[in-house]
Amino acid sequence: MVLSRGWALFLVGVGVWTWVIWPRFAVAIWNDPRAWASGTVGVGTPTGFLWVHALLIAASLAIGTTTGVLGVRAWRAAGRRR
Repeated sequence: MVLSRGWALFLVGVGVWTWVIWPRFAVAIWNDPRAWASGTVGVGTPTGFLWVHALLIAASLAIGTTTGVLGVRAWRAAGRRR
């Protein structure tokens, strides 16, 4: 597949955006009392709320990283075609 430099830049932007947004969301979930069985942040065992969001965050970061890497590779390939 051949991507333009514009689309390559878009993919890199999506990867960067993912790494800007999801870690902040992870901190918010960690600090949410619903994430802990005791209702106190960091005390007690993690609840399903925390585990589900942790899996969501991990999957999103993996997809965002892959998208960003593909964008960088497409950018480099577009430069070699010129």
